[in-house]
Amino acid sequence: MPTEIITAAPRNDAELRTFADQDALSRAAAEEIVSHAEAAVAQRGSFTIALSGGPAPAPVFDLLASPDESYRQRMPWNQTHFFWGDERHVPPEHPKSNYRLAWQHLLSKVPAPEENIHRVRSELTDAHEAAELYELTLHDHFHLGEDELPQLDLMLQGLGSNGHTASLFPGTSALAENQRLVVATWIEMLQTHRITMTLPVINHAAFVLFVVSGAEPADALKQVLFGPRLSRPLPAMVVAPGHGRLLWLADAAACSCLA
Repeated sequence: MPTEIITAAPRNDAELRTFADQDALSRAAAEEIVSHAEAAVAQRGSFTIALSGGPAPAPVFDLLASPDESYRQRMPWNQTHFFWGDERHVPPEHPKSNYRLAWQHLLSKVPAPEENIHRVRSELTDAHEAAELYELTLHDHFHLGEDELPQLDLMLQGLGSNGHTASLFPGTSALAENQRLVVATWIEMLQTHRITMTLPVINHAAFVLFVVSGAEPADALKQVLFGPRLSRPLPAMVVAPGHGRLLWLADAAACSCLA
């Protein structure tokens, strides 16, 4: 059960639920994913989810894949389509690959059809080409017309210590992109490209679920949810689904700056 330690309401009509430890946090996240998958399949016959990278989702993936947990039995694997909100510009077998994280902790252990796994072709030399191809993947799967946006049932998001989410980093041109669905963005501090869905896609999702754990993003969490309005807001500050739900789940360590 959540341990409520927040008295103020976060911005952007977000919900915030806090948990004593990472296990409780991960179980709540797994329950949200499975419940939304069940509802989407019951209503429309399919469920679409964009996965995230970083340390927070791995325990969630482990729970979803575990034969000892009910989540695995409840999850409609055959009707679930997996996408990635962002990806590093590395081959899929690379240790830093978001796809590799999901494959090791989840997708290699569950009966998800291969054709339902829509990974970014991040092994391509040209990151911009990889972004263009992934945009075409979204167009094809969602049967998009001109100027239409895909509506993912669930966007799983993390939070970096600098307030970034997906691969939308502070000060990058990708934050202002409002035409493309997917872009390759140069991250100067990392000296590499990242491939990321853009804010219009994230904010068009039916449900955006942030999972935040550990002390590293604690200060960013406080700034994003309760800090002052900034002339140049942190990327996660401008995540605000226009017609969907925004839920933040955080453990005690991530909430350490909120007391």
